[in-house]
Amino acid sequence: MPGDPEPAAPTSAVSPRRFARPPRGLPLRAVAPNAVTALALCSGLSGVRFAIAGEWERAVAMIMVAGVLDGIDGRIARMLRGESRFGAELDSLSDAISFGVAPALILYLWSLAALPRFGWMAALVLAVFCALRLARFNAKIDETDQPHKSAGFLTGVPAPAGAGLALLPLIAWLWTDQPILESPYLVAPWVIFVAVLMVSSVATFTWGSLRLRRSIRFEALAGVVLLGAALVTMPWQTISVISTLYLLTIPFSIASYAKVKRLRATAEPKREPVSTPTA
Repeated sequence: MPGDPEPAAPTSAVSPRRFARPPRGLPLRAVAPNAVTALALCSGLSGVRFAIAGEWERAVAMIMVAGVLDGIDGRIARMLRGESRFGAELDSLSDAISFGVAPALILYLWSLAALPRFGWMAALVLAVFCALRLARFNAKIDETDQPHKSAGFLTGVPAPAGAGLALLPLIAWLWTDQPILESPYLVAPWVIFVAVLMVSSVATFTWGSLRLRRSIRFEALAGVVLLGAALVTMPWQTISVISTLYLLTIPFSIASYAKVKRLRATAEPKREPVSTPTA
């Protein structure tokens, strides 16, 4: 009849639409790098445990192991294409504890406890400044305008290197047994100095910026072998030399980045001022 509503199509004639389920959780390929990051976190916390027991060699060794694991977790993630936001956040948390909190507690238990107030303040500065550095890194990770990164440099001393530099008096004390190295009047200013380097804006070298000539590849391989042998036979002496050499490269990295800035400034086209027409 006219005016009657049209009959609805039978439900059996409508083909059911299948909706793809959004992916949930982490992909399996992201488990391996996150597991390595978690191991680095465990190593850093184990360093505190050994420091409480007074086993200083094991405490420093755990921080070194955490540094090695931190250096390979990102490469594993890129190799397996397992990068994730979860992994980035876990890595920052692991770095803050392994290279900020753990070294600060180790140094406090080893030397800084002799100055309860100033020593604890120095330990806090190291831990907090390490966290501030990592927070700055996370805040700028999506920014396109990063002059240091685009030129192949880092901003400030990275967290693993900062932990190694902060522990340098303890590492030197392990093989020299000099009482002066254990003095909190020496350790506290040194720790604060390293903490300031971590949050500073100075340009520092990164492994990605190092390039070897084709003619010295064999010599470089021989040097790596000698370095590995030295780490096995004389670990604390070798680490002390490496840390000192890294510290000495900072003035050269600052000068190198200043040269890059000058070259960039001369390469940019000069803009002539726009003249406004006069009446």
